[in-house]
Amino acid sequence: MLRSMLVALGLLAAVALPVTAQESAVPEDQMIGPMVGTEAPPLSGMTSDGQTVTLDALAGENGTVIAFIRSLDWCPYCQKQAIGLEEARVPLEEAGWSLVALSYDSQETLANFSHEKGINYVLVSDPESKVIRDYDQLNEEMKEGSKYWGIPHPAIVFVRTDGTVAAVLREEGYKDRPEVDVVTETATLLNEAAGS
Repeated sequence: MLRSMLVALGLLAAVALPVTAQESAVPEDQMIGPMVGTEAPPLSGMTSDGQTVTLDALAGENGTVIAFIRSLDWCPYCQKQAIGLEEARVPLEEAGWSLVALSYDSQETLANFSHEKGINYVLVSDPESKVIRDYDQLNEEMKEGSKYWGIPHPAIVFVRTDGTVAAVLREEGYKDRPEVDVVTETATLLNEAAGS
């Protein structure tokens, strides 16, 4: 709970300042994932419908919201989050942000989940956890060789169309995820800060 509060405070400070001057309330040595204001790593993967996509191709007018999800196969917290994020899809699109969820699940697993649950935003498969590693989201507490090896720490990363990381949302534990209204409000605050 404390970490989510600190990240929220960091976000509020971040949207009020120019990108180059952004600072997180979470100490850098405790931060997992990309830092606000830095260049986002490239993103390339296969969607649930078998298309190869890149971050540029996925971006909305203002950018892309990437939800790093542990697994839509076996993680009930991730499944609940993915279903809940469907409520954020339209408000985010209206605000100029595209919504993407990324996990190490196979394309087939994502396709089945999307079909069964009526998910209308893009699900991206990263089976080798390359994007997860590039975004410094790899959960190294998992035992290498286990079915859990390769999962990310849950986080939501906002990437602007210029390729910079605009915000990072996370909770202290893997059972809690940022609420839908926090995700949509973040997009609104980022747009206001950018004057869009």
